[in-house]
Amino acid sequence: MSFGIQEITLILIVVLLLFGGKRIPELARACGKAAFEFKKAKETIKKETDELKETVKEEIEK
Repeated sequence: MSFGIQEITLILIVVLLLFGGKRIPELARACGKAAFEFKKAKETIKKETDELKETVKEEIEK
């Protein structure tokens, strides 16, 4: 499914009408913060999983 320039323009116009010019930067900032928190949580979970794997591996070798 591919969007053309007309579809993207229509979506942007609808978003502008729904939220107004003042709300769009706030929404973009909130989306950026949410993406950062998601990435940070993902990295933390990966780190904890790797540590757990190492612990299990060490216990098996004993």
